Amino acid sequence: MQRFDFTRGTAVLTGAASGIGEQLAYALADRGSALVLVDRDREGLERVARAAQGKTGRPMTTYVVDLADDAATHALADQLAAAHPDCTLLINNAGVALGGTFEEVSEDEFDWVLAINFRAVVILTRALLPVLLANPGAHIVNMSSLFGLIAPARQVAYATSKFAVRGFTESLGAELHGRVGVTVVHPGGIRTRIAETARVAAAADPAAAAVGKASFAGLLTCPPERAAGRILTAVERRRTRVLIGWSARLPDLVARVSPGHFPALMAVVRRTARRLR
Repeated sequence: MQRFDFTRGTAVLTGAASGIGEQLAYALADRGSALVLVDRDREGLERVARAAQGKTGRPMTTYVVDLADDAATHALADQLAAAHPDCTLLINNAGVALGGTFEEVSEDEFDWVLAINFRAVVILTRALLPVLLANPGAHIVNMSSLFGLIAPARQVAYATSKFAVRGFTESLGAELHGRVGVTVVHPGGIRTRIAETARVAAAADPAAAAVGKASFAGLLTCPPERAAGRILTAVERRRTRVLIGWSARLPDLVARVSPGHFPALMAVVRRTARRLR
């Protein structure tokens, strides 16, 4: 496929109110994209939309939706497909984190993670795929994670959702090869508020949860604007897979070469991150 043209059509971006999503909105605006921004945080979304609008004269639309609500996600998907027939880029970036062992995480908590991190990706992709196919040169980006490459303890729900996104995206890319570009993104330690805002299972031990959050926060060293730039470069060049940061590339290498050793690797990664900080 030819290089992606950001000035043609409209980009739909979920999770746009903060973190990587916020920086993607700004980077897309800088590249001349018309934008459709989605988030559950109305105040944050409006702030990002105003800032992005100042960078581009292209149309800007926002939708305040909680993707944990399947019915609301289906309604949003149908609305997007009907209202934006010129969509050429879908970035499924919205995501949440949840700490706790499988025994501690309730069924409702587990389902909350799957709804936002995985089911919303599938629902929006299914609804917008006919639109993307109707616009030659279109592209899909789905956000997996470092924990879509390896699966550490106390991250069962999150890792399950991100491995699901990885499998869905890789298989979809094989099916759509040559018709719609498809990229799966595995960010490592991106300096966002994900550790700060991550939920902890109601039944989890508070002390263990605090240690887990601190360890996770220690991995967050890469600026989100750098991650956004890497993602959009991958879109432009039609890359199918992007690993962002050494904290994603190194675990990926070890998981390929010696998949049974990643727990020991994670301990090394955490110690290295603490020294770097």
